[in-house]
Order: sequence, then C-alpha cells, then structure tokens
Amino acid sequence: MEVQLKNDKSKFKSTEVEKAIPLEYDLGNLAAFDTNPIDPKALKKGKDDFLKQLTRDNAQLIMNAIFNLPTKSSEDGVFATLPEPTTVIPREKPVPKEKILTRWEKFAKAKGIQKKKRSRFEYDEETGEYKARYGYDHTKNKEEIPEDWLIEVPKNADPMEDQYEKRANEKKERIESNKKRQKRNQEEAEAIRKNINPREARKQELLNKSLIAKTSTASLGRFDKKLKNEPKVKNQGIRKHRDSNTGDMKAEKEKTLEILEKTIEKKK
Repeated sequence: MEVQLKNDKSKFKSTEVEKAIPLEYDLGNLAAFDTNPIDPKALKKGKDDFLKQLTRDNAQLIMNAIFNLPTKSSEDGVFATLPEPTTVIPREKPVPKEKILTRWEKFAKAKGIQKKKRSRFEYDEETGEYKARYGYDHTKNKEEIPEDWLIEVPKNADPMEDQYEKRANEKKERIESNKKRQKRNQEEAEAIRKNINPREARKQELLNKSLIAKTSTASLGRFDKKLKNEPKVKNQGIRKHRDSNTGDMKAEKEKTLEILEKTIEKKK
C-alpha cells in the first residue's frame, strides 16, 4: 500500500512552490505578477520546457492563494469568495452612460413595483394540458360565448347608444393617450440626456412648430397675430420678379435675338 502511494505521488508534482521573490496577486481578476528574474541558461537549454514549468508553478501558486480565501459550499460544489479587483484594466470602449428612467419607471421604483414576465403557456382545465395564451392552438376557443356578450346600460346613459361602439372608441382613445405619453417621456429623456430642462425643450418645440405653421401661409406669416416674446422670422422667402406678358415688343425682340446669337455661337 505504501509503495503504491509513493508511486502515485511520484506521478504528480507537489503543490508547494518556492520562489525567491513572492508573487503579487490580484485575485479579483484571477491574476498574479511574477517579478523573479528569468534564468537564461535554463531558457536556452529548453525554451518550451522552461515556459511550461514556469506557467505550471505560477498557476499552482494562484490556486493555492484562491484556496486560502473564504469558501461557500453548495449543491454544485465549493466556491471561493473573490475580493475586489485591484488592477485597473483598460477598456476598449467607454463606460456606458446610466440609462435615464422614464416617468413610469421612476413611479414604479418609488412604489416598489416589479415587472413580472408572464408565461406564454397556461393550463387548460378542459383538456388538462398546457396551451399557448395566443397564436396557434391557444386556450380560448372561438366557439365559446364571449365574457362581454351582454353589457349593462348605465342609468344616465342614452338607451339607444351602442355600448360596444362606445367601449371600442374608449379603447382607441386610451391607446392614443398612451402613445402621446410614451412620446412625451422619450422627448423628456432625450432632453435630460442633453442637459436641457424638459419644459424648456417642450416650449422651444412648440415655438418652432408655430413658426413653421405661420410660414406655410401665402403671406409667410406677415399678417398673422404674433405670440408673446415670439422671435422674428428672418428668412421669410424671396419673391421672384416675373416680367409682364404684355410688355415692350422691341425689348422682347432684342432678347430673342440675343438668345438666338448665343445658340448659333455654341453650334459653331
């Protein structure tokens, strides 16, 4: 038994490695820095063998340092708790900027509301199987009677009013309102990203739109009522001067001859 143990030990190298100068460790990055001088004779004798031996020893020292750290046991095995990295590693790209929260995200964060992802499948009690909520072979059967097959008419409502149409119109209004809010939130987030007050950005946008609307008239906004503190429109367009159709016949003749002479010269 002892002979077998000795034979097994001879196959594997010792975990204890001695270095003249101790290694400097950065276990947060799983790195070690060896400042020991290289032996030029051993390097010339066998370059590959020397590098393999040096790599093996340094890797063994890193593993020894990791096993000296505090550990946690779990079903998957034993894990070491690494410290914070000390070496600053340069980045290829700049650090991404912090994402600006929308109004809803700020409200949800303040109230502690967390978004829960709903499963795509749900249990169907009739078949006893899991089926998709939507799409092919979904749980809702088309032949079933809809839940809102009967809508109660409110007391103060018009009895001849179509409640289904009213509900559809209200849904459309809600969708449009949500789209407007989403657009407003995006504009506010963009203004904050550019270090601009969202109210000032919104005010400037409304002012620009009013100027565009005014310059779209035939008079280019000259006779329109101006708003308070409205800046003057600088480029209001240039009117082209057009000659009269019933002008001087002599001048018309000279102009035509001039064009004819230029055409003949080009041909020559």
